[in-house]
Amino acid sequence: MKLGCMQTLQVVKKVEFGVYLAQEPNSDARERVLLPKKQVPQGIGVGDTVEVFLYRDSKDRLIATTTRPLITLDQIAVLTVKEIGKIGAFLDWGLEKDLFLPYKEMTRKVQEGDEILVRLYIDKSNRLCASTKGLYEHLSTNAPYAVGDEVEGRVYEFGHDFGTFLAIDDRYSAMLPKHEDTSHLRLGDVITVEVTGIKEDGKLDVSMRKKAYLQMDEDAQKILDIIDSYAGVLPFTEKASPEIIFRETGLSKAAFKRAVGRLYKERQITIHDGRIRRVSSEKG
Repeated sequence: MKLGCMQTLQVVKKVEFGVYLAQEPNSDARERVLLPKKQVPQGIGVGDTVEVFLYRDSKDRLIATTTRPLITLDQIAVLTVKEIGKIGAFLDWGLEKDLFLPYKEMTRKVQEGDEILVRLYIDKSNRLCASTKGLYEHLSTNAPYAVGDEVEGRVYEFGHDFGTFLAIDDRYSAMLPKHEDTSHLRLGDVITVEVTGIKEDGKLDVSMRKKAYLQMDEDAQKILDIIDSYAGVLPFTEKASPEIIFRETGLSKAAFKRAVGRLYKERQITIHDGRIRRVSSEKG
């Protein structure tokens, strides 16, 4: 009998509160599992077989159910966070007992109502738990998309030095580059991105940014708004380090330089003494 899997077992004993199932008709008590009465299909008897899922109940006892959960062992699925507890979160996976997601298995903290991508594993105590880690290996790399396609991806991990990892269609592996600002994103967010490249191993490179000539308008306005927040004078220019530019504006150095160049040509700003000043102190 396999914990966390759908399997076909045989009815070996009927009792008042349900039926006991096993792989073999002569199995002893330790090799049997209870299917509670309310789960027992009508008319079933000893010797009949039934397809069930095995998990542990609230008292940590092995139990069977005819209900197919939203996720099975070593698979991934999108589940909803139902409750946040002291040691983790509890997810709705379609069974009476919610699925536990320990804090140590979260790549970022979650909130009630979040829809997050997780995998199902067996912990050291032989209990089924969810994890937002290790999803990378479970995602497919044969996405049917080409460079330039617009797709939807769900955030499943913030990769720090590498970028932000997405599951396109909750199925295919993709990554946003680290220079794109993802500070507004949360675990489970679904965003529209453009495929910018396909690696040799089939993984997708994607971007939230539009084509340069479209994105520049938004970037230029963003810089004007930031200058206004600095009372009309930005204390650095495009010669600042990429780290400073990204921290203060959320733009890569190249994008910042393009937008500043446009604003300068349009005479909306001046650049002098390591500062950028807005020609008009008024917005718009």
